[in-house]
Amino acid sequence: MHTRVLTGITTTGTPHLGNYVGAIRPAVLASKDPNVDAFYFMADYHALIKSDDADRVEASRLKIAATWLAVGLDPNAATFYRQSDIPEVPELMWLLTCVTAKGLLNRAHAYKAAVDRNIENQEDADAGINAGLYMYPVLMAADILAFNANKVPVGRDQIQHIEMARDIAQRFNHTYGSDFFVMPEAHIEEQVATLPGLDGRKMSKSYDNTIPLFEGGPKGMRDAIMKIVTDSRAPGEAKDTDDSSLFTIFKAFATPAETAAFAEALHGGLGWGEAKQALFERVEAEVGPMRERYESLMARPDDMEDVLQAGAAKARAIAGPLVQTLRQAVGLRSSRQIVAPAPAVAPVATKAKPPRIASFRDTDGSFRFRLFGSDGDELLLSVPFADPKAAGALRQALSTLGGASAVLETQGGQIVLKMGGDVVATAASADAATGVLRLRAELDALAAATAEEAAAKAKA
Repeated sequence: MHTRVLTGITTTGTPHLGNYVGAIRPAVLASKDPNVDAFYFMADYHALIKSDDADRVEASRLKIAATWLAVGLDPNAATFYRQSDIPEVPELMWLLTCVTAKGLLNRAHAYKAAVDRNIENQEDADAGINAGLYMYPVLMAADILAFNANKVPVGRDQIQHIEMARDIAQRFNHTYGSDFFVMPEAHIEEQVATLPGLDGRKMSKSYDNTIPLFEGGPKGMRDAIMKIVTDSRAPGEAKDTDDSSLFTIFKAFATPAETAAFAEALHGGLGWGEAKQALFERVEAEVGPMRERYESLMARPDDMEDVLQAGAAKARAIAGPLVQTLRQAVGLRSSRQIVAPAPAVAPVATKAKPPRIASFRDTDGSFRFRLFGSDGDELLLSVPFADPKAAGALRQALSTLGGASAVLETQGGQIVLKMGGDVVATAASADAATGVLRLRAELDALAAATAEEAAAKAKA
């Protein structure tokens, strides 16, 4: 079973070594897991909450996209897209906003911290606080729920936002009477490295103590490394590696053998200047080839745009049908589906044939079934089963599932039906949104026919 994992990347600033070691490198590694369905998006709507510098936001989007691709993210294996290219996300945000309690948002840590600062400074409680900051948790919930992500890797300071997304999803499911959303879980990476910056504190743009990842080239990186604060021990004196920022950064890039050799050299009196040069050479050995790819990508922005648009198409193939289903659920339905002109002469009442499921044995000996619509068209073809009991159990479950409970997505130009997280049936469709709506209607009709048949048998 695939686990869908979703990670947001805020598009403000320029990536540094701390971002690479703490977030980018482990995320790209995780995307290579064949059991993970990885979604990575640039959270450029979120960036607008923190920055009103349009040029900075635009440049950051480009640099961050190039960074992730240069580091090794495979857009064919993962779904890589910009948040602002998915119109279903802000639409879903509004649907979720309308079931979200204001009291829940009042308790959000970021909003409460801003209010507390204002009160401490004897200002109006909401001075300088925009609605974007206040609504941030709902937008984050929409980011997650639009794709029914199972896990969301976050720092401990973001756990509350995942809990709020669960609260909002449960409220929506309860209000509209179906399990539209799965409950996402926060995934805390306990072993993710946190690099110290030039002054020993956590590497952060807030402290202006960062080492650039790509910006400034090798010279910019070396210049920054040479500014790392060390103690006053002279060459020839043993150095303490337990409380050394320089050694901690080296360890994040080196093999265990290299780390042991470096520690031995420091304990033996290696000078800090030589140690900094050794750190630069080790980091550059890993970062240099990636920088070359980064610079090549930055020189070809049209190619990156093609990658991002392809990623957005993959993402919308999943979010689009879900939002269409939610529009139906909340009553935003097309009038064409509910209003029809009255016939001049009432036709003779005839009972429409219900959808039906037909089982068969394939040429390879496996067991499968087809779902036919009320008009006789084939709507779904199941995956093959070696065990006829497994095929029968799925057929029985499908006959009572109903359209609202069906997990339908579009993948590679076809609609897929999932149960328990696994694809159990597929259907070709030229128009995904229309195909999903029809399937839900036919599944509702099938469930109703199954229930009617069961009631008739019970009376007999």
